[in-house]
Amino acid sequence: MAMYDQFAFIYDSLMSDIPYDKYAEWVQKHAPTSTYKKLVDVGCGTGVLSVQFAKDGFDVTGLDLSESMLTMAQKRSIENDTSISLICQSMTEIDGIANMDVAVIAIDSLNYLETLEDVEQTFHHVYESLVDGGQLFFDVHSLYKMDVIYPDGPFTYEDEDVTYIWHTEQGDVAHSIYHDITFFVRDESGYYEKFEETHFQRTFPLETYTDLLEKVGFSTISVSTSVFEEQPEDEVERYFIHAVK
Repeated sequence: MAMYDQFAFIYDSLMSDIPYDKYAEWVQKHAPTSTYKKLVDVGCGTGVLSVQFAKDGFDVTGLDLSESMLTMAQKRSIENDTSISLICQSMTEIDGIANMDVAVIAIDSLNYLETLEDVEQTFHHVYESLVDGGQLFFDVHSLYKMDVIYPDGPFTYEDEDVTYIWHTEQGDVAHSIYHDITFFVRDESGYYEKFEETHFQRTFPLETYTDLLEKVGFSTISVSTSVFEEQPEDEVERYFIHAVK
């Protein structure tokens, strides 16, 4: 799994088009803080959603495998005057987190798991961390995005501080992609520093996710494709899945 080493420090600018507010609204719609209090943000990254959830009234625990990401999350929490517990831990080995009302695995974090066994293990740990009636929210890339959109690279991005060239290559297993990203980041003196990151993502058919959720004990499983915006039925890029323990 990618550790987002240097990438953590420019992650926010590159994710600026993600409508995090709509994600938070989706969670609040089904799990209002008037009833649900304790939330674990699995794969919390730099804490954008963790802070939003804390502002909404949740008691938030953020979990991520990357210490760099957690450093940024802590800084963001302090700047926003929120209190968030942060834990450096893999989502496949969640330990010491219990009695949660809500679990969130946001912005395709689950797609960084390399095997179906890892996904099942994560679902199992999340299930065990929730109280009865607790709710899980997550999203994953569709097969269409992995097999059609991503291979159509390279992709580029440029603003006054960051430029990147993002090459994609299909992985050795079905519905997987290697992301090879070269960044040029301007420092305070105006010069650009170059660094590179390689990330791997994999997805599975939608039915595989719902079947695994049922296998570990979740019920009332629902799927949406319109949390961010309406997506054409034959060009869905992201599924949003909600399940109840």
